[in-house]
Amino acid sequence: MSVDFNVAGHVARVTINRPERLNAVDSAAHARLAEIWEEVEQNPDIRCAVLTGAGPKAFCAGADLKENTGLTGVDYWKNISASGFTGIALRQMSTPVIARVNGLALGGGLEMVLGCDIVIAAETARFGLPEAKVGRVPLDGGMVLLPRLVPRNIAMGMMMTGRLLAAPELERYGLINAIVPPEDLDAETDRWVGELLTCAPLSLRAIKAINRQTAHLAAQEAFRYPTDELEAALCSDDAGEGVAAFREKRAPVWKGR
Repeated sequence: MSVDFNVAGHVARVTINRPERLNAVDSAAHARLAEIWEEVEQNPDIRCAVLTGAGPKAFCAGADLKENTGLTGVDYWKNISASGFTGIALRQMSTPVIARVNGLALGGGLEMVLGCDIVIAAETARFGLPEAKVGRVPLDGGMVLLPRLVPRNIAMGMMMTGRLLAAPELERYGLINAIVPPEDLDAETDRWVGELLTCAPLSLRAIKAINRQTAHLAAQEAFRYPTDELEAALCSDDAGEGVAAFREKRAPVWKGR
């Protein structure tokens, strides 16, 4: 398969597995990613997901330009779906997602990183949106997300020159949560996964939903914004369990309901 997917211990691990193509995404991988993100959202046992690429060189080099889809740029833009890059970049997912960036994250690869909630990168990773160099534009979320997540001129410089930025540079601009040597990437990712799993799953979903759904609102409007995820967290059994566990000086047992 072009994308590996497994679930264990409440964690979904998604690996784009085309290292011979620097994990570039073709139509088959696009379709498979759409299926995976749907399953992640529908499975209440999954409390977080980790997205990465196979091999040491690349997280994802973007779209596989060797594949001829027959679509014009306008056709693609008008029919962008919840699959592939956009599936993680712009979809209103409630499940927390960690990007484990092991190497190059280019084009759609970076766009997927922009859609993740926590970014852990190898110190050798590099990031870029080089679409303008091949007569294209970052349609799958890059043009609108990058200027919202890093300073505007940094984003414009990256998009208008295709320049690649090293992980330490993007960490300085606030896009990356942690940078480690490549050999420590798994341990650091697992540390973050472990910390997520200590928190109430419905609380995490509510936090993510409010953050994603109210970014366009003023603070006072966002404060009162109703979401299903927020109501579910406030009314959950876990809300009582968390307080009880604190009083009893024990670890909470989350049920996700």
